Amino acid sequence: MDQKIITLYDRFTHGGMSRRDFLDRLAELAGSAAAATALLPILQNDYAKAAIVPPDDARLVAERVSYDSPKGRINGYLVRAKAKGEKDSGKRPTVIAIHENRGLNPHIEDVARRLAVEGYLALAPDLLSVNGGTPPEEDKARELHTKTEREDMIAAALAAVPFMTKHAESTGKVGAVGFCFGGGVVNRMAAGSPDLAAAVPYYGVQVPAEMVPAIKAPLLLQYAETDENINKGIAAYEAALKANNKKYTIHIYPGTQHAFNNDTGAARYNKAAADLAWSRTLAFFAENLGAPPKGA
Repeated sequence: MDQKIITLYDRFTHGGMSRRDFLDRLAELAGSAAAATALLPILQNDYAKAAIVPPDDARLVAERVSYDSPKGRINGYLVRAKAKGEKDSGKRPTVIAIHENRGLNPHIEDVARRLAVEGYLALAPDLLSVNGGTPPEEDKARELHTKTEREDMIAAALAAVPFMTKHAESTGKVGAVGFCFGGGVVNRMAAGSPDLAAAVPYYGVQVPAEMVPAIKAPLLLQYAETDENINKGIAAYEAALKANNKKYTIHIYPGTQHAFNNDTGAARYNKAAADLAWSRTLAFFAENLGAPPKGA
């Protein structure tokens, strides 16, 4: 697909233009309104493809939970493997999965289940809870996101760390992974919570240099090659991390677009890169949070 079309869609999804302006510009690039209409299903996320791990997977236990934050009660999706074997105490390392700029949707819930089948206690919070919660329609969710204070959502994400640290089924080791907007939130969680034990931001905006000294967690920074808006901040972030002797690893995946991990978006998903990034994510969490229970 023409890079101009992908860049246009990225600008639209991040609040850079109205839907009408986006569709008009897409029609210009595609050659006609009909061609633009045909492109939309390829550009948009198809959540029917979200269930790599089905919601009713017999290996898992899932529930809707809520926790306190400075911005009120935050809803979330909590999932873990059923206890299996005498060596499984029921306690497991925890990972918080932070959503993109569309709120808590079926794709992020599936990411939480993917973590759970690996043996983690996984929480996917709905950060739009600070503004009424995620609507089921993607366009409405994205619109609500643009109207919601980012700092309120970051406060809600930070509050998930003590909630999961103290959870009865947690070992007390808590990591976080986030994508797009969620990647930026995970960077802020690393700078804002000394109790976070591992952070994996996927193509997330970086924190300013003055916040870097507060980072305690090791970082696994995952970036797309073609992602000008996010990548322009890499050099300064890395310089600050080096200057403050922080533990970090950076991977930039060749031939990829922003959101390359999201398998529900055909235009930008890159399976090879997503699989490699995920394997690195799992290895990183096992190293820094402790290996999940055997048999989980």
